[in-house]
Amino acid sequence: MKVAVLGSINLDLVATGAALPGPGETVTGAVLGRHPGGKGANQALAARRLGAEVALFGRVGRDAMAAEALALLSAEGVDLSGVVVDPDRATGVALIAVSEGGENQISVCSGANAAVATPQRIEADALILQLEVPVASVVAAALAFGGFVAVNLAPAVPVPVALLERADLLVVNETEAEFYGADLFLSRGMVALTLGSQGAELWCRGERLARATPPLIDVIDTTGAGDVFMAALTLGLVEGHEPEEALTSACVAGALATTCPGAQPSAPTRRAVEQMRGAQA
Repeated sequence: MKVAVLGSINLDLVATGAALPGPGETVTGAVLGRHPGGKGANQALAARRLGAEVALFGRVGRDAMAAEALALLSAEGVDLSGVVVDPDRATGVALIAVSEGGENQISVCSGANAAVATPQRIEADALILQLEVPVASVVAAALAFGGFVAVNLAPAVPVPVALLERADLLVVNETEAEFYGADLFLSRGMVALTLGSQGAELWCRGERLARATPPLIDVIDTTGAGDVFMAALTLGLVEGHEPEEALTSACVAGALATTCPGAQPSAPTRRAVEQMRGAQA
């Protein structure tokens, strides 16, 4: 199966500490980690580890952070020929604070991601999109693509109705679902609503197709779990699995992604997902 991803590429600077700071508060004693990230890159790597052939389309700066941001993708065989090097902008950076309980706060410096353009040609079975790059580029890519279009409506920003109508799959969390409201059901396809530790639901035109809950595990870091869920659900549906089967596997994959630090390092393999599902049976 061939998957194309158009989206953001970041280097994540992660401060893990006892608690998240409140407004105006300074919290000391955190440990700093550096991990490749960006919703587009995260979803590309997740899809690759779940068994797909993956091509990533995005943009990085001409700086030392670019190689670090692309390292895992390159090592695991993601096609990076569609990644453009921008001579005038820095590689995107995400500043992430993570608490002992795995909750996070994220501030993103878009850098080169803000200049991502629509690829001239995409050859794949499925196209995965998110909103950390220009919405106009996302919409143009979705409308030009002839295969399965999956859109993660994150972060929540206004989008044209044409994007919602074109999508075969929309994925939102509870906050994003509240932002888009009834517009979500303009889609002719499916809408997945993630509910954190409560799992997820899959809807189509007002009818709930499936509900699934994740396994009980010790959460270390929730960063990137939604991106793994996105990739896993897209692959499951395009591979022809029944909605409940695809949603259950996506919940398991997303849960496994919370068991170690970093958005990309934590993305599970297909074998790990299948083993966890077998243990649940």
